[in-house]
Amino acid sequence: MKKFLFALACLLFLLTACNKDSVAVEVEKDLYYEKDAASELVIKITDDNEPVSGLKVNAVLAMSDMDHGQIEADFKEIGEGIYSSEVKLPMAGKWEIVFTFDHNGKSVEKVITYDVKEPSGIAKINGEWITNEDLEFYQFINELHIAINREQDKAKYEGDELEEALAYWDGQEKLNQDRNQLLTQIIRLRSMALLALEKGHEATQKEVTEQVKQVRTQYEAVPVAKKMIQEFGEEKFWNKEQQQYELIVLSQKVQNDLIAQVRKENPDVNEQEILYLAQKQYEELLVSQVNSLTIELL
Repeated sequence: MKKFLFALACLLFLLTACNKDSVAVEVEKDLYYEKDAASELVIKITDDNEPVSGLKVNAVLAMSDMDHGQIEADFKEIGEGIYSSEVKLPMAGKWEIVFTFDHNGKSVEKVITYDVKEPSGIAKINGEWITNEDLEFYQFINELHIAINREQDKAKYEGDELEEALAYWDGQEKLNQDRNQLLTQIIRLRSMALLALEKGHEATQKEVTEQVKQVRTQYEAVPVAKKMIQEFGEEKFWNKEQQQYELIVLSQKVQNDLIAQVRKENPDVNEQEILYLAQKQYEELLVSQVNSLTIELL
């Protein structure tokens, strides 16, 4: 009898082990609803926690609580065990996603429920949103500087030189409409500010206030700048500028660290060369820092 029970226990163990489902499908990147646009659905497929490549993956999406029909998706592999597809969703909410694929000679079906939300911005850096308001502010700052430089060139040049200078600023205005250029500016500054925090730096209220005070004096001395800020909304502008200079002060501290390091390593080099070498290292450090961050563009 004991032998029978032992054999039965072994059989049950083997059956359980054989039936154990070690294949898993997880959403690798947050999925958001974007009106009249397709969203990227990125998943990771693993077997016993190891990525599975070379699969032909299909999915059917349907809302859990409402009837909006079904959306079919075909995936392509973009990394080891990472698959991507574009899906155009009619709305945010809870969605049931049924994945099907063949693996190890068997047909596999996985069902997950996913809460699709509306995005709070246009991109994320380490989970922190870059909003449309951020983008609009950077665009305005660029417009402000272009307008100031345009007025300065009008006072400085004439004839062909003036025409050439104004043509340059016309080109800068067109470039300022490029969303990717604006995003790049934002990502550069935020990335180095994050690095400064990692290094233990901080932007004190006094440091930020002093720099904002200086730039305020400069803007108020230029009629075109003063007018543009009034039209933008002075309170709104200076609140955003305060936030901006917290990031600027932090990034300056990284730059100052590099200048001090280059000066120490090159005691016989002139100041211009020191600044050049420090800026080169800053750009290299920036690339490394950006690559270390999780940046999602919607």
